[in-house]
Amino acid sequence: MSVELRVGGKWRLGRKIGSGSFGDIYLGTNVYTGEEVAIKLESTKTRHPQLSYESKIYRYLGTNPATGQPAVGIPQVHWYGTEGDFNILAMQLLGPSLEDLFNFCHRRFSLKTVLMLADQMIQRIEYVHSRSFIHRDIKPDNFLMGLRRDSSVVFLIDFGLAKKYRDPRTLVHIPYRENKNLTGTARYASINTHLGIEQCRRDDLESLGYVLMYFNRGSLPWQGLKAATKKQKYEKISERKICTPVDILCRGFPSEFATYLNYCRSLRFEDKPDYNYLRRLFRDLYRRKGYQDDNAFDWTLMRKAALEAPTGATMESGVAAMPADDTGSCGANRADVGENYAGKQELELDTPEDIAVPVRYLTRPDTAYGRPAPPTTAAPLPYSEPPPAPSPR
Repeated sequence: MSVELRVGGKWRLGRKIGSGSFGDIYLGTNVYTGEEVAIKLESTKTRHPQLSYESKIYRYLGTNPATGQPAVGIPQVHWYGTEGDFNILAMQLLGPSLEDLFNFCHRRFSLKTVLMLADQMIQRIEYVHSRSFIHRDIKPDNFLMGLRRDSSVVFLIDFGLAKKYRDPRTLVHIPYRENKNLTGTARYASINTHLGIEQCRRDDLESLGYVLMYFNRGSLPWQGLKAATKKQKYEKISERKICTPVDILCRGFPSEFATYLNYCRSLRFEDKPDYNYLRRLFRDLYRRKGYQDDNAFDWTLMRKAALEAPTGATMESGVAAMPADDTGSCGANRADVGENYAGKQELELDTPEDIAVPVRYLTRPDTAYGRPAPPTTAAPLPYSEPPPAPSPR
């Protein structure tokens, strides 16, 4: 006789669909409506709990104050609470991560797919920044595709390392600081982050630039470096990244990618990025290439071809056919063992301290890196059931 496990009074706990750095993720089903959600469990005995902090950020970001509607590309929280020995977060179930899809597409995306993704990813980062937070762990694993009518929408997840970069009321920016520990994933970290400089908006966007080139190239020049310790590995990654000119990194690809990275690296600490300019770079390139606005991502075409073929692998939407590590999760997968922040999570919405593996800060190149900007004069999510899935087109 099986025992049915419920959380929050109405969510039936199903099979495990992922494992995060701080807990496991399960498929949950609303016993009254049949709606499926992702349920993340975290032991109440964990040394550095993060689920409560994460749930607060999701709720804060989940409603766009400009429209009063759910924010596009931010997972919706259904419930958070503590039951027994677990902190529990029930949230919108999502599809595969971009890392999963990258592997599915044989670790290379077409230019069209990269440009479509870039447009949405910049929008997600801009929205988070507009709400006074920076993400600080931009990487393919933390972008997931939606399900059903949201299957073409890119979602940004895993706000365990997110931090306020300004006061939401006064808009006063946090102060410039140095000697900070590396927070995030070393493969995609900005050069300033490697140099120990406090992160700000420019760093999220620079990280995105590395993600886009990862999708273009299939790998980055600083991948696969070996070292005896994590600290030494961080140093090697930093050195290789600093010594790789942007034009070399982007060689063989449209100049817009180098322009994007050079722009991000030119920003000063408190500068507000021109998000529209960055999106226009890629949108204009998209139009010049004659691509259609059809949301035909590489994996969509591969799935269609597989379904039409008499034999071969198929890719079902949802949790069934893709790796489950990031399906409906709050950041269950990690891109590189040993390259990721593994220290204390931030527990307050107020700016906390960072704790991570200390790194040796390299001598700064004679560029804009690390130069503080001149002082500037800075001027509960309501729950609603998502609409039913549309009929097949």
